[in-house]
Amino acid sequence: MLTLIEVKEHLRIETSDEDSLLHAYMDAAEASVADYLGIELPSAMPAPVRAAILLRVGDLYENREGQTDRPLHGNRTFERLLQPYRVMAL
Repeated sequence: MLTLIEVKEHLRIETSDEDSLLHAYMDAAEASVADYLGIELPSAMPAPVRAAILLRVGDLYENREGQTDRPLHGNRTFERLLQPYRVMAL
């Protein structure tokens, strides 16, 4: 699992003002990745999976308003990082 320190370094956040929000985004990002992969995340995650979770946290943080004046698109890097670990349902 990611640490708050890792997430704050990734987002370049130096204050603790939004720590509770970041924890919520971390939980949501980890759940999103686990759902995408179709597995429960192991405690020792491969680096690409950790990077994908950081990308998802960043996306949640930057697009937290829910509405924007520009179209939002899927993150191909997120998908490429996770594709080798994805369990496909038959």
